[in-house]
Amino acid sequence: MKSLKYLLIIFSITLFTNCSDDDTPEVITQIDSKSFSIERFNNSGIYGTANFIKNSNNSVTIAINLVGTTAEELYPAHIHFNTAAETGAIAVSLVSVNGTTGYSETTFSTLADGSAISYENLLDYDGYFAIHRSETDNAIVAESDIGQNELTTNTVSYPLNEVDLDGVMGTIVFTERVNGEALAVIALTGTPNGGVHPAHIHSGAIATAPGAVLFSFATINGTTGISRSNIDMLDDGTPFGYNDVLAVDGYVNVHLSPSNLEYLIAQGNIGVN
Repeated sequence: MKSLKYLLIIFSITLFTNCSDDDTPEVITQIDSKSFSIERFNNSGIYGTANFIKNSNNSVTIAINLVGTTAEELYPAHIHFNTAAETGAIAVSLVSVNGTTGYSETTFSTLADGSAISYENLLDYDGYFAIHRSETDNAIVAESDIGQNELTTNTVSYPLNEVDLDGVMGTIVFTERVNGEALAVIALTGTPNGGVHPAHIHSGAIATAPGAVLFSFATINGTTGISRSNIDMLDDGTPFGYNDVLAVDGYVNVHLSPSNLEYLIAQGNIGVN
């Protein structure tokens, strides 16, 4: 009987120990982090940071801090595929930003389609952040390229001078991405409200024009005078990144409209010219 008592005692201790182990909550710690800037869009006045945090259980936490938000409003937040200039579908839906605090925190380990995503994957992700005005208004108020699309401090600017339409002028600015591609932003003043203005890189220099079209930019919005394009390849599929922009024998033409390409409203030499 003594042996049976001892066995029951040992079994009880073992069972109690196992139950205690199962009930102990997992302690999740932060291993690494990286911060991305979130920039205001269309003069919204809303901007901030997104902190990517690597957790010890292989999940990722994204903590968003914004300023300029309106109290009691909710701002939907997502990670999208592609660059902000190209736009793309939602890859991850994040917790909406609380307008009162400007804060949101989301922890996840999979994308919207169920595929696994890690901290390291996100640091090399082909994507961008988008913060929207409200749950009923999808307009973007802040955004930022992330992962391999993150913008570096390497940038070059070229003037775009008026041609056939008085008072239209501005700049085209190329900024290198981490992956070697580039963001091209055309900013013009004096463009007609409601206008749609095609723009291209042509081969050669203005003095030797006309040259063949090498690259077609996103059309310029005449009301804002702005166009944003991702530069990764020429129209014929030839790879073309930031360093290629610096070395190209080319110039930029901005046209009055898709149906009136002969009428130029601005142009400027770029690259080696």
